[in-house]
Amino acid sequence: MDLLETRELRYFVTVAEELHFGRAAERLGIAQPPLSRAIQRLERRLGVRLLERDRRGVALTDPGRVLLVEARTTLDAATAAVHRTRRAASSRERLVLATKAGADHELLRELLDAYAAEPDAVEVEVVLCGIGEQRRLLRDGRADAALLHRPFDPLVEFDTEDLLTVGRIAVLPAGHPLATRPSLSMAEVTGLPDLPAARWPDHDGNYPPGPGPEFRDQSQLAQMIALGRATVVICASAHTWLWDEHTAVPLTDAPPITTVLAWPPHSRSPALAGLVRAAGRLEGHRRVGRAATR
Repeated sequence: MDLLETRELRYFVTVAEELHFGRAAERLGIAQPPLSRAIQRLERRLGVRLLERDRRGVALTDPGRVLLVEARTTLDAATAAVHRTRRAASSRERLVLATKAGADHELLRELLDAYAAEPDAVEVEVVLCGIGEQRRLLRDGRADAALLHRPFDPLVEFDTEDLLTVGRIAVLPAGHPLATRPSLSMAEVTGLPDLPAARWPDHDGNYPPGPGPEFRDQSQLAQMIALGRATVVICASAHTWLWDEHTAVPLTDAPPITTVLAWPPHSRSPALAGLVRAAGRLEGHRRVGRAATR
Protein backbone atom coordinates (compact mmCIF):
# COMPACT_ATOMS: atom_id res chain seq x y z
CA MET A 1 0.00 0.00 0.00
CA ASP A 2 1.41 3.41 -0.97
CA LEU A 3 1.56 5.92 1.86
CA LEU A 4 1.80 9.60 1.05
CA GLU A 5 3.78 11.98 3.23
CA THR A 6 2.31 15.28 4.34
CA ARG A 7 5.38 17.05 2.95
CA GLU A 8 4.83 15.82 -0.61
CA LEU A 9 1.10 16.55 -0.35
CA ARG A 10 1.92 20.10 0.73
CA TYR A 11 4.30 20.44 -2.21
CA PHE A 12 1.65 19.24 -4.64
CA VAL A 13 -1.11 21.47 -3.21
CA THR A 14 1.14 24.53 -3.47
CA VAL A 15 1.99 23.80 -7.10
CA ALA A 16 -1.67 23.08 -7.89
CA GLU A 17 -2.73 26.37 -6.34
CA GLU A 18 -0.05 28.45 -8.04
CA LEU A 19 0.07 26.50 -11.34
CA HIS A 20 3.64 27.73 -11.57
CA PHE A 21 6.67 25.88 -10.21
CA GLY A 22 8.70 29.02 -9.64
CA ARG A 23 6.03 30.76 -7.55
CA ALA A 24 5.27 27.52 -5.69
CA ALA A 25 8.95 27.02 -4.83
CA GLU A 26 9.21 30.60 -3.58
CA ARG A 27 6.10 30.16 -1.44
CA LEU A 28 7.50 26.94 0.03
CA GLY A 29 10.94 28.44 0.60
CA ILE A 30 12.78 25.84 -1.47
CA ALA A 31 14.55 25.77 -4.83
CA GLN A 32 12.57 24.91 -7.95
CA PRO A 33 14.54 21.80 -9.13
CA PRO A 34 13.92 19.78 -5.92
CA LEU A 35 10.25 20.73 -6.05
CA SER A 36 9.95 19.52 -9.65
CA ARG A 37 11.68 16.25 -8.76
CA ALA A 38 9.38 15.75 -5.75
CA ILE A 39 6.28 16.11 -7.93
CA GLN A 40 7.72 13.71 -10.51
CA ARG A 41 8.43 11.12 -7.79
CA LEU A 42 4.87 11.52 -6.52
CA GLU A 43 3.49 10.92 -10.03
CA ARG A 44 5.64 7.79 -10.44
CA ARG A 45 4.52 6.39 -7.09
CA LEU A 46 0.85 6.95 -7.90
CA GLY A 47 1.22 5.83 -11.50
CA VAL A 48 -0.72 8.82 -12.83
CA ARG A 49 0.05 12.20 -14.34
CA LEU A 50 -1.08 14.93 -11.98
CA LEU A 51 0.03 17.98 -13.96
CA GLU A 52 0.26 18.85 -17.61
CA ARG A 53 3.37 20.91 -18.36
CA ASP A 54 4.04 22.77 -21.58
CA ARG A 55 5.38 26.12 -22.75
CA ARG A 56 2.05 27.80 -21.93
CA GLY A 57 2.25 26.79 -18.26
CA VAL A 58 0.99 24.17 -15.83
CA ALA A 59 -2.53 22.68 -15.65
CA LEU A 60 -4.16 20.05 -13.44
CA THR A 61 -5.21 16.74 -14.94
CA ASP A 62 -8.41 15.01 -13.81
CA PRO A 63 -6.45 12.80 -11.35
CA GLY A 64 -4.65 15.95 -10.20
CA ARG A 65 -7.94 17.66 -9.40
CA VAL A 66 -9.01 14.65 -7.36
CA LEU A 67 -5.74 14.59 -5.43
CA LEU A 68 -5.97 18.34 -4.76
CA VAL A 69 -9.31 17.87 -2.96
CA GLU A 70 -8.10 14.83 -1.04
CA ALA A 71 -4.72 16.37 -0.19
CA ARG A 72 -6.30 19.52 1.22
CA THR A 73 -8.59 17.39 3.38
CA THR A 74 -5.66 15.30 4.61
CA LEU A 75 -3.49 18.32 5.41
CA ASP A 76 -6.37 20.02 7.23
CA ALA A 77 -6.94 16.86 9.27
CA ALA A 78 -3.25 16.66 10.22
CA THR A 79 -3.22 20.33 11.23
CA ALA A 80 -6.45 19.86 13.18
CA ALA A 81 -4.91 16.97 15.13
CA VAL A 82 -2.05 19.23 16.20
CA HIS A 83 -4.28 22.16 17.17
CA ARG A 84 -6.80 20.07 19.09
CA THR A 85 -4.10 18.08 20.90
CA ARG A 86 -2.33 21.25 22.05
CA ARG A 87 -5.59 22.85 23.13
CA ALA A 88 -6.53 19.72 25.08
CA ALA A 89 -3.34 20.17 27.10
CA SER A 90 -4.18 23.77 27.95
CA SER A 91 -5.29 24.51 31.49
CA ARG A 92 -7.81 27.09 30.20
CA GLU A 93 -10.89 25.48 28.66
CA ARG A 94 -12.48 27.62 25.96
CA LEU A 95 -14.46 27.48 22.75
CA VAL A 96 -13.32 29.20 19.57
CA LEU A 97 -16.17 30.55 17.43
CA ALA A 98 -15.35 31.84 13.94
CA THR A 99 -17.56 34.36 12.17
CA LYS A 100 -17.23 36.64 9.19
CA ALA A 101 -16.31 40.20 10.07
CA GLY A 102 -19.35 42.42 9.56
CA ALA A 103 -21.86 39.62 10.10
CA ASP A 104 -24.97 40.16 12.25
CA HIS A 105 -23.52 41.16 15.63
CA GLU A 106 -26.98 41.18 17.25
CA LEU A 107 -27.43 37.49 16.46
CA LEU A 108 -23.92 36.74 17.71
CA ARG A 109 -24.63 38.57 20.97
CA GLU A 110 -27.89 36.62 21.41
CA LEU A 111 -26.06 33.33 20.87
CA LEU A 112 -23.29 34.21 23.34
CA ASP A 113 -25.83 35.34 25.95
CA ALA A 114 -27.83 32.13 25.50
CA TYR A 115 -24.68 30.03 25.87
CA ALA A 116 -23.61 31.93 29.00
CA ALA A 117 -26.80 30.63 30.65
CA GLU A 118 -25.57 27.04 30.21
CA PRO A 119 -24.50 25.57 33.60
CA ASP A 120 -21.10 24.44 32.32
CA ALA A 121 -20.42 27.34 29.92
CA VAL A 122 -16.76 28.14 29.25
CA GLU A 123 -15.03 31.18 27.80
CA VAL A 124 -15.82 31.81 24.12
CA GLU A 125 -13.13 33.34 21.93
CA VAL A 126 -14.66 35.00 18.85
CA VAL A 127 -12.41 34.99 15.78
CA LEU A 128 -13.35 37.43 13.00
CA CYS A 129 -12.63 36.06 9.53
CA GLY A 130 -12.48 37.17 5.94
CA ILE A 131 -14.74 35.73 3.26
CA GLY A 132 -14.85 31.94 3.34
CA GLU A 133 -12.22 31.56 6.09
CA GLN A 134 -14.61 30.11 8.69
CA ARG A 135 -14.78 26.73 6.96
CA ARG A 136 -11.00 26.46 6.80
CA LEU A 137 -10.69 27.21 10.52
CA LEU A 138 -13.25 24.50 11.28
CA ARG A 139 -11.49 21.93 9.11
CA ASP A 140 -8.00 22.52 10.48
CA GLY A 141 -9.05 22.64 14.13
CA ARG A 142 -8.41 26.32 14.85
CA ALA A 143 -12.13 26.82 15.53
CA ASP A 144 -14.66 24.63 17.33
CA ALA A 145 -17.71 26.18 15.65
CA ALA A 146 -18.53 28.85 13.10
CA LEU A 147 -21.40 30.96 11.85
CA LEU A 148 -21.99 30.13 8.19
CA HIS A 149 -24.65 31.09 5.68
CA ARG A 150 -26.83 28.87 3.56
CA PRO A 151 -26.89 28.79 0.51
CA PHE A 152 -23.54 30.57 0.13
CA ASP A 153 -21.36 28.28 2.28
CA PRO A 154 -21.04 24.55 1.47
CA LEU A 155 -22.25 22.74 4.59
CA VAL A 156 -22.14 19.06 3.62
CA GLU A 157 -19.02 18.34 5.71
CA PHE A 158 -20.41 19.83 8.94
CA ASP A 159 -23.25 19.36 11.39
CA THR A 160 -25.44 22.46 11.64
CA GLU A 161 -28.14 24.16 13.70
CA ASP A 162 -30.25 26.87 12.05
CA LEU A 163 -30.19 30.23 13.83
CA LEU A 164 -31.94 32.84 11.71
CA THR A 165 -33.51 33.06 8.22
CA VAL A 166 -33.96 36.50 6.66
CA GLY A 167 -34.41 38.05 3.24
CA ARG A 168 -31.91 40.05 1.22
CA ILE A 169 -31.40 43.73 0.65
CA ALA A 170 -29.74 45.79 -2.06
CA VAL A 171 -27.32 48.38 -0.69
CA LEU A 172 -27.31 51.49 -2.88
CA PRO A 173 -25.75 54.96 -2.65
CA ALA A 174 -28.19 57.15 -0.75
CA GLY A 175 -28.62 59.49 -3.73
CA HIS A 176 -29.34 56.85 -6.35
CA PRO A 177 -32.82 57.02 -8.00
CA LEU A 178 -33.66 53.45 -6.93
CA ALA A 179 -32.86 54.26 -3.30
CA THR A 180 -36.29 55.90 -2.90
CA ARG A 181 -38.18 52.71 -3.80
CA PRO A 182 -39.85 50.71 -0.99
CA SER A 183 -38.70 47.44 -2.59
CA LEU A 184 -36.91 46.15 -5.67
CA SER A 185 -36.57 42.96 -7.70
CA MET A 186 -33.28 41.25 -8.48
CA ALA A 187 -33.71 42.18 -12.16
CA GLU A 188 -33.87 45.85 -11.22
CA VAL A 189 -30.58 45.86 -9.33
CA THR A 190 -28.50 43.56 -11.55
CA GLY A 191 -26.85 44.89 -14.64
CA LEU A 192 -27.26 48.57 -13.79
CA PRO A 193 -24.91 50.39 -16.19
CA ASP A 194 -24.17 53.15 -13.69
CA LEU A 195 -23.87 50.89 -10.63
CA PRO A 196 -22.10 47.54 -11.19
CA ALA A 197 -22.53 44.74 -8.66
CA ALA A 198 -19.58 44.11 -6.38
CA ARG A 199 -17.79 40.80 -6.93
CA TRP A 200 -16.58 38.70 -3.99
CA PRO A 201 -14.18 35.76 -4.33
CA ASP A 202 -15.61 32.24 -4.40
CA HIS A 203 -14.45 29.62 -1.91
CA ASP A 204 -11.56 28.72 -4.23
CA GLY A 205 -10.36 32.33 -4.17
CA ASN A 206 -11.41 33.10 -7.75
CA TYR A 207 -13.75 35.94 -8.64
CA PRO A 208 -16.91 35.25 -10.66
CA PRO A 209 -17.02 36.91 -14.10
CA GLY A 210 -18.63 40.29 -14.45
CA PRO A 211 -17.96 43.99 -14.93
CA GLY A 212 -18.22 44.95 -11.26
CA PRO A 213 -15.24 45.82 -9.06
CA GLU A 214 -13.50 43.09 -7.04
CA PHE A 215 -13.50 43.27 -3.25
CA ARG A 216 -12.11 41.31 -0.34
CA ASP A 217 -12.63 43.90 2.37
CA GLN A 218 -15.98 45.17 3.62
CA SER A 219 -14.69 48.67 4.38
CA GLN A 220 -13.50 49.04 0.78
CA LEU A 221 -16.92 47.99 -0.45
CA ALA A 222 -18.68 50.46 1.87
CA GLN A 223 -16.51 53.28 0.54
CA MET A 224 -17.17 52.43 -3.12
CA ILE A 225 -20.94 52.22 -2.56
CA ALA A 226 -20.90 55.59 -0.81
CA LEU A 227 -19.03 57.03 -3.80
CA GLY A 228 -21.66 55.68 -6.19
CA ARG A 229 -19.28 53.17 -7.80
CA ALA A 230 -20.86 49.86 -6.78
CA THR A 231 -23.83 48.10 -5.24
CA VAL A 232 -24.20 44.81 -3.40
CA VAL A 233 -26.93 42.35 -2.43
CA ILE A 234 -26.51 41.08 1.13
CA CYS A 235 -28.34 39.42 3.99
CA ALA A 236 -30.89 41.78 5.55
CA SER A 237 -29.50 41.14 9.03
CA ALA A 238 -26.13 42.63 7.95
CA HIS A 239 -27.64 46.12 7.70
CA THR A 240 -25.81 47.13 10.88
CA TRP A 241 -22.58 47.93 9.00
CA LEU A 242 -24.25 50.43 6.66
CA TRP A 243 -23.24 54.08 6.60
CA ASP A 244 -25.46 57.16 6.43
CA GLU A 245 -24.41 57.42 2.76
CA HIS A 246 -26.04 54.03 2.06
CA THR A 247 -29.66 53.03 1.56
CA ALA A 248 -30.89 49.46 2.07
CA VAL A 249 -33.85 48.43 -0.10
CA PRO A 250 -35.58 45.04 0.45
CA LEU A 251 -35.61 42.60 -2.48
CA THR A 252 -38.91 40.90 -3.21
CA ASP A 253 -37.72 37.85 -5.15
CA ALA A 254 -34.27 36.99 -3.77
CA PRO A 255 -33.98 33.60 -2.01
CA PRO A 256 -33.64 33.94 1.77
CA ILE A 257 -30.37 33.43 3.67
CA THR A 258 -30.12 31.22 6.75
CA THR A 259 -27.37 31.76 9.31
CA VAL A 260 -26.34 28.45 10.88
CA LEU A 261 -24.05 27.32 13.65
CA ALA A 262 -21.70 24.73 12.10
CA TRP A 263 -19.24 22.33 13.74
CA PRO A 264 -17.22 19.21 12.79
CA PRO A 265 -19.42 16.10 13.05
CA HIS A 266 -16.81 14.12 14.98
CA SER A 267 -16.58 16.62 17.87
CA ARG A 268 -17.22 15.20 21.35
CA SER A 269 -16.69 18.43 23.28
CA PRO A 270 -19.20 18.95 26.14
CA ALA A 271 -18.63 22.72 25.84
CA LEU A 272 -19.54 22.63 22.17
CA ALA A 273 -22.61 20.55 22.96
CA GLY A 274 -23.72 23.35 25.27
CA LEU A 275 -23.27 25.93 22.50
CA VAL A 276 -25.37 23.78 20.16
CA ARG A 277 -28.11 23.53 22.80
CA ALA A 278 -28.07 27.32 23.16
CA ALA A 279 -28.39 27.70 19.39
CA GLY A 280 -31.35 25.32 19.39
CA ARG A 281 -33.08 27.32 22.12
CA LEU A 282 -32.67 30.53 20.09
CA GLU A 283 -34.27 29.01 17.00
CA GLY A 284 -36.99 27.41 19.12
CA HIS A 285 -37.89 30.77 20.64
CA ARG A 286 -38.10 32.29 17.15
CA ARG A 287 -40.44 29.51 15.97
CA VAL A 288 -42.72 30.12 18.94
CA GLY A 289 -42.64 33.87 18.27
CA ARG A 290 -43.51 33.42 14.61
CA ALA A 291 -46.42 31.10 15.48
CA ALA A 292 -47.77 33.59 18.02
CA THR A 293 -47.89 36.39 15.45
CA ARG A 294 -49.89 34.43 12.88
